[in-house]
Amino acid sequence: MDGTPRPPADPARALSAMDNLIAAHLIGQQELARRLGLNVTDLTCFGFVLEAGEELLTAGDLAARAHVTTGAVTGILNRLERAGYVTRRPDPADRRRVRVAPVPAAVTRVEAVYAGHYKRVMELFADYSPEELSVITDWFTRATGLAHEYLEKLNRNDPQEDC
Repeated sequence: MDGTPRPPADPARALSAMDNLIAAHLIGQQELARRLGLNVTDLTCFGFVLEAGEELLTAGDLAARAHVTTGAVTGILNRLERAGYVTRRPDPADRRRVRVAPVPAAVTRVEAVYAGHYKRVMELFADYSPEELSVITDWFTRATGLAHEYLEKLNRNDPQEDC
């Protein structure tokens, strides 16, 4: 809502609030993954598969999004396939590659687990004006870009480079 009073903030308070949000979500993701019979990395990768929608990801696409090696993504896909979350389909444009498709029953199961939380988050977003949501969305987008840069630096493992 326009004109809703907001608590005072500065960069240090924002950083602390972000750290608390990340910690709460990490713990929540671990619990949700456990309830779904997955580990957090596998659940995150399944999320990337869902996000791709009809544009099915290749194993290489998934490895890049998850910042893991192609060998590691093979293990992830094996576990997701055994657990009934994904199937692998030949890429119609290149038979040497496979594309990853979500299993509809698994999609329903995951959506049910997240439904209550997403409903509450959407209610929270409704408390913000369109202008505030633009700032929040911009911040999330830019912070995600910084996080990806940080992961790339960590993966380079260059002792000369500040992480």
